[in-house]
Amino acid sequence: MENSDYKPTVSQEEITAVTHGYHGDPFSILGPHQLDDGVVIRAFLPQAALAAVHLDGQDIPMQKIDAAGFYEVILPQRQLPLDYQLVIITYGEDRLLHEDPYAFPPVLTDFDEYLMAEGKHQRIYDKLGAHLWELNGRTGTLFAVWAPSALRVSVIGDFNEWDGRRHPMRFHHDSGIWELFIPGLGEGTLYKYEIKTRYKEYTVAKADPVAFAAELRPNTASVVWNIDKYEWQDITWQERGQADRNALNRPMAIYELHLGSWRRKDNNEYLSYTDLIEELIPYVQEMGFSHIELMPIAEHPFDGSWGYQVTGFFAPTSRFGTPEQFMAFVDACHQANIGVILDWVPAHFPTDQHGLSFFDGTHLYEHADPRLGTQPDWGTLVFNYGRNEVRQFLISNALFWLDKYHIDGLRVDAVASMLYLDFSREPGEWLPNQYGGRENLDAIAFLREFNNRVHEHYPHARTFAEESTAWGGVTHPTSEGGLGFDLKWNMGWMHDTLRYMSNEPIYRAYHQGSLTFSMLYAFTEKFVLPLSHDEVVHLKKSMLDKMPGDVWQKFANLRLLYGYQWAHPGKKLLFMGGEFGQWHEWTEAHSLDWHLLDEDKKHRGLQRFMADLNRFYQQQPPLYENDFSWDGFTWIDFRDSQRSILAFARHAPQAGETLLVACNFTPVVRDGYRLGVPVAGEYVELLNSDQTIYGGSNVINEGSFPTEDVPWHDQPYSIQITLPPLGVLFIKIIDPETDL
Repeated sequence: MENSDYKPTVSQEEITAVTHGYHGDPFSILGPHQLDDGVVIRAFLPQAALAAVHLDGQDIPMQKIDAAGFYEVILPQRQLPLDYQLVIITYGEDRLLHEDPYAFPPVLTDFDEYLMAEGKHQRIYDKLGAHLWELNGRTGTLFAVWAPSALRVSVIGDFNEWDGRRHPMRFHHDSGIWELFIPGLGEGTLYKYEIKTRYKEYTVAKADPVAFAAELRPNTASVVWNIDKYEWQDITWQERGQADRNALNRPMAIYELHLGSWRRKDNNEYLSYTDLIEELIPYVQEMGFSHIELMPIAEHPFDGSWGYQVTGFFAPTSRFGTPEQFMAFVDACHQANIGVILDWVPAHFPTDQHGLSFFDGTHLYEHADPRLGTQPDWGTLVFNYGRNEVRQFLISNALFWLDKYHIDGLRVDAVASMLYLDFSREPGEWLPNQYGGRENLDAIAFLREFNNRVHEHYPHARTFAEESTAWGGVTHPTSEGGLGFDLKWNMGWMHDTLRYMSNEPIYRAYHQGSLTFSMLYAFTEKFVLPLSHDEVVHLKKSMLDKMPGDVWQKFANLRLLYGYQWAHPGKKLLFMGGEFGQWHEWTEAHSLDWHLLDEDKKHRGLQRFMADLNRFYQQQPPLYENDFSWDGFTWIDFRDSQRSILAFARHAPQAGETLLVACNFTPVVRDGYRLGVPVAGEYVELLNSDQTIYGGSNVINEGSFPTEDVPWHDQPYSIQITLPPLGVLFIKIIDPETDL
């Protein structure tokens, strides 16, 4: 209804600000407002031909006071609150009944605002994002987003034709948070935030930084989702299994995975989270790995980033299914006694327009100065760890995965890039810290706080640092000046060992130090020994193809490498495909070459060796009980570089057991090799990588062999054995002499 004599209760300037989408305080205009002699209700309904207020069973027509669709009605002698609805008559003459979003009070409390402004709200995902909600007896979705410098923020989606003028949000000045409850919206609603910035009329549609679900790429909208409906079945794991599996004196053999390329369907489609329950979990059990590590499953737009350029930090990628299907996958892992580690990426984020970059027309999450705020290697942006709200966002995200998805550990990617201000930058391309140094003091403080909060709330969860430098104290307690991680990837061991193994055996005599050097620093940190995805991409060759020699020697070398890795102090990690000898470099674009197992028994032999090695590892306390001190390790022989032999002992002081390991890094059989041993008695070979079933030449030591009273290798006794070509032996005493 239009009436030319009607006098609006609000100025035309404010009406225009609403209809043109730049009013920063919509609740001061829209919705119900008390007048001296009644109540006025205003609404912006550009989709309406006519509008009315439905009150006390009647439709009371509204005045259309602006051609853009601004309506108003005065209800004399009325008092707030009023229980009403908006009636919309569309241009197609349909009658629609809507709740008025501007009739509802704010939900965010003063205490929430205080905590968020201070950066101390450790579970912002309970407040920000999109939550199914009930308010004043009405159900809908409560939206909240941090955008302190925006001129106006609106919720947009299919429900309002993506029109940013129709659902502008309420601004909380003390926290910089915008909030709006939209009744009637439920799970599955697509949405974004349209942000009108103060920067040259720049308006942008952003995905929700705290969205719990996202559209399948290339679409980029966020999705309203209830992540609290899944009924977990892993109570036994939560009460006992996680503490046992994650204990640092327990075996930890990690299978690193990219879910999109582990295996695919015949039509090259991804396996879903549900498919992976049926196919991946039995395989991991069969292979004997204790944990899986998932390359980032947080939502990301570009497959080629492998998940390391995240736009949806709180949303498991929709490539493989829904949030509850991912929960079911984690749940099934736990019921199969498999721990789940998630790659977590707090170092940087991509520049995609719908993501965090220049979020509210300012450098909100990143540094404004490119010398601090850009990562040149990856074309990404660096988080501003000096900002309270940014630290809060990241720490809440870490806790979110442990809380809502029962994740058992977080492997923090690219820690070195966080620690050093000059990481991958030339002189003049970086800014020193306040003391003139290259250390990123804010990032250091953030990492310490992250580890403190994780261990405070989830004491059995484990944090892993992918840190490639000699930074001291990565796994030392924060109370002692360390970063507080539980474990650190031993990148030095990886580089030195692969460099040694790439040599033809005839030249290895000149490089023995590449193997023994790791023991000079093996116990300065708590280490994981990684052979990860980074080592089988970008023309670095697959694990099998890195090995020198003919095909037989390549397989023998790889079995030897894995045996040596599993015997060396430190927890273990192997990237998928390495366990059966993938020939091609890994690519995210297609499945692993599983057909090799059907075509060539050498691949099956390697796979069987890895399965047996994992089972053997879990059965032998000396290989895992004491990985982090000299109490768990003794050199037997590291001087025999001419024959490229290493021999050492692993000890389990609590179990009172010792295991001897001998590695022959040449293809020459070493008959009559004398090995020093600490205790007299009968010894037996328990595992030999050269067995026929593994594809070897079957140079084995049958039966038991007694010690001789011949001191050797600085040990009081010795035994004589045969070392297989390019092989590793595990030997143990079975009958010690009782008079010693």
